[in-house]
Amino acid sequence: MKTYQGSEIRNVAVVGHAHSGKTTLIAALLHAAKMTPTQGRVHDGTAATAYDEEEVARGTTMQNAVAFAEWQGVKVNFVDTPGFHMFCHEARAALLPVDAAAVIVNAQNGVEPVTERVWKYAEEANIPRIVVINQMDHPKAGGSEGLSALIDDLHERWGRNCVPVQLPIVDAKGFQGVVDLVTMEAFYYTPNGDGHGKITGEIPASIAAQAKAAHEALVELVAEGKDELMEEFFAEGTIPEQHLITALHEAIREDRIFPVLFVSGETNVATDHLLDFFKVYAPAPIERAPIAVHAPVAVAAANGNGGGVATGEAAPGAATRAISDSEPPALLVFKTMTDPFAGRISFFKVVSGVIKNDATFENYTRRSQERLSHLSVMQGRKAVEVAELHAGDIGAVAKLRDTLTGDTLGSKGSEIQIDLFPLPEPAMTYAIEPKSRADEDKLAPAIHKLMEEDLLIRFYRDPQTNEFLIAGAGQPHIETIVSRLKKRYHAEVTLKAPKVPYRETIRGKAEGHGRHKKQSGGHGQFGDCKIRMEPLPRGGGFEFGNEIFGGAIPRQFVPAVEKGIVETAARGYLAGYPVVDFKATVYDGSYHDVDSNELSFKVAGRLAFKKCMEQARPCLLEPIMKVEIEAPEEFAGSLMGDLNGRRGRVQGMDSRGKTTVINAEVPMAEMLTYGTQLTSMTQGKGSYRMEMDHYDIVPQLVADKILASAKRPVDEEEE
Repeated sequence: MKTYQGSEIRNVAVVGHAHSGKTTLIAALLHAAKMTPTQGRVHDGTAATAYDEEEVARGTTMQNAVAFAEWQGVKVNFVDTPGFHMFCHEARAALLPVDAAAVIVNAQNGVEPVTERVWKYAEEANIPRIVVINQMDHPKAGGSEGLSALIDDLHERWGRNCVPVQLPIVDAKGFQGVVDLVTMEAFYYTPNGDGHGKITGEIPASIAAQAKAAHEALVELVAEGKDELMEEFFAEGTIPEQHLITALHEAIREDRIFPVLFVSGETNVATDHLLDFFKVYAPAPIERAPIAVHAPVAVAAANGNGGGVATGEAAPGAATRAISDSEPPALLVFKTMTDPFAGRISFFKVVSGVIKNDATFENYTRRSQERLSHLSVMQGRKAVEVAELHAGDIGAVAKLRDTLTGDTLGSKGSEIQIDLFPLPEPAMTYAIEPKSRADEDKLAPAIHKLMEEDLLIRFYRDPQTNEFLIAGAGQPHIETIVSRLKKRYHAEVTLKAPKVPYRETIRGKAEGHGRHKKQSGGHGQFGDCKIRMEPLPRGGGFEFGNEIFGGAIPRQFVPAVEKGIVETAARGYLAGYPVVDFKATVYDGSYHDVDSNELSFKVAGRLAFKKCMEQARPCLLEPIMKVEIEAPEEFAGSLMGDLNGRRGRVQGMDSRGKTTVINAEVPMAEMLTYGTQLTSMTQGKGSYRMEMDHYDIVPQLVADKILASAKRPVDEEEE
């Protein structure tokens, strides 16, 4: 295929709420550009960016996918993103390698919670936004009243800078085409699904006045902030078309205008006009400001899940790297995919320089050498080999030995590192158990391969229960992981209900005497200590104090007392959960010159700890989650009532347009199945995020139930 310069490349992330038609729209754009012989469909897995078996089965995008269209001398790279709230971290990650975001809005439902969220992500990343109203073919879409209400809603949410650059042509037969408000031409389509059949014609009389007013509003908004344009506007009452095109391109690149366009991905109407728009108005990567870089750090820090934040533009005084062919070659790996045939495929953005096939680069993060064999661009799952890629382009290479997501590669002597966006913490954890010994052998390698693809997955062993735990964004996320383990790696596992990590603590002060004496011929065992315990503030952990005077206990035996207390506290007192947030002070005791040893004092410390716990008013602590819920405002009342029923404490509410955001603190035990309940309560329109905040005392009625079902720790036979 042709080699494209940086000025001939457009990188666009397609973002929006679930079921707004993102994947279908990309399939339509590819077909309109004659990249595919037929228009791919999501339901049968023929859409270019819907190749994952789990995504096809579930009918929703769960991971980013890349495709490209060659259109009239430019290459448009598309990154398809998930719209389900649980996978929003993928949508955020997609903003790192792109230079514009196409924010897809469902014409029937308007702006939805995830639409708001991805808009905020793009704003934080300084990425220009292009609003695309999709699914205009739906019977409930279109109409002057509905269009006016939708534009008013966009203004209310995102400001008057959201301005239509098109008007939809809708009649009794449905969505027929668009009016270009820059050139003031009308384009009519035969909705035959191939993106063609476009006819240029007169603007319909029914919307001619509306189009004239919209054109004037667009011209006025473009002219604002530019003195020479304002002078031209006031002198002539308008701006010449060529000047308007140039000024609109600049305004979009500088985030002063967010253009609004109308398409139908399903019937492939006006998609070629959208490609034209990307070509003319979307910024090329070389037009963007230099990106923030820093010196490479140690691999352990660099490979943490997320690192710092790359905003696309550097802070004043920070080190930068211009996206230019003249800079030293460098690339950032932003995604990893495992293919059953090609192995590990690394997706990258060419940060600077020219990347040639078979070049050998240094992985700055891991200090290793990598050879880039079979340099490619990806059309969904299919790799198209290329000879070279220029600064700003998006490519892929298979079978790199050490490279993972987040690594920066380049020529030796020009080391830089670019950080990924920070990831949220996993919201849900399950115990995972292999079904057989063979599955156990496959489990860890398989999960680590999945972790290379999805940085949000956590897999570890619980030191308290020795169970393997898997953590993810929520129940559907973890179920998807389990399904992939079975289908890809033939490792079958069982999920157990997530355990709530309760803790125990004390509410009062107490003193205890622990005396261990054993005589069985020869040397005996003798340890004797007195300790005082008192509560610490929440999060205080454990402190140990030594107030022994006069040698009541020799110095070498005091650490054994502490060890005995720590070991016993880890096993719990009430229900087997670790005891935390207390201070234990040893203040007196006695010893025997011959029979005393470390083991004896460790046992004495255990006994003293248990005596104290009997008097110190022990209680259970539970993890309290910080929860943020987004949903349409009509569901706010029922959501608040539900949170109260879950022992939640609402901290505040905020309105963002027609979306209500509720902030609350809720016990983790009450949130284990919340995702399913929220979907049911909000008809799938709500989303939530939660993270661990603090521990708090469990109410007595709830604690009684927990204690009734818990296994009290068995006293060990002291030897």
